[in-house]
Amino acid sequence: MSNPRNPERLLEVEELDVAYAAIQVVWAVTLSVRRGEVVSIIGANGAGKSSTLKAIAGLIPSRSGKIVFDGHEVTSESANDRVRHHLSLIPEGRQLWPRMTVEENLLMGAFPAHLRPGAYKNLDRIYDLFPRLKERRTQLCGTLSGGEQQMCAIGRGLMAEPVLLLLDEPSLGLAPILVDQVFQLIRRIAAEGVTILVAAQNANYALQISNYTYVMEWGRVLLEGPSDELRSSDHVRRAYLGATA
Repeated sequence: MSNPRNPERLLEVEELDVAYAAIQVVWAVTLSVRRGEVVSIIGANGAGKSSTLKAIAGLIPSRSGKIVFDGHEVTSESANDRVRHHLSLIPEGRQLWPRMTVEENLLMGAFPAHLRPGAYKNLDRIYDLFPRLKERRTQLCGTLSGGEQQMCAIGRGLMAEPVLLLLDEPSLGLAPILVDQVFQLIRRIAAEGVTILVAAQNANYALQISNYTYVMEWGRVLLEGPSDELRSSDHVRRAYLGATA
């Protein structure tokens, strides 16, 4: 059932605080993601982007605040329950099983019981999206290139049939030509109807592919607005796009 207050909003986060034990890393973050959009969170390393995504996915608890996904409050739900609601996180660093094959890694994305009946049908869809993975399906993930590993991580996330896909630093550590390919792929996934929230240090690409952007600094949202408008912001241009004047 959709949220009667904001039926067009797939995700609403209100006043989110996140801490690791006694150390608070996110303060009062409020953001929303509309259905069918790509929304980005940009900021330097340590700005709180990853912690925000992990809290939304249920991997770490929120100290306070509220998370509503697809009309359901999920603030206190487990990560598994959020996957059942079709919310999927692709973590920073890919976190694949290096001694398992590409296909075994992909099938782990459909590990929850409710996803298993359609696993091989979804696998075919992933291979259509990533022909390279089909070529490498029997290869151990630890022997793949960085770009191929990122494709596999994204494919594994898509195996969960997400309505909302959370992408944490999808281009980190990749060569420039591969960065371009990864962000083109994000565009393609969005065009197929998956709503995306992406956290990235690469502000230039994130602003290009997204409809709306939040700028995080020191654990707080400093700026927000349509991505096209933020590209013209003096602060964003100086701090994230390399402008000198």
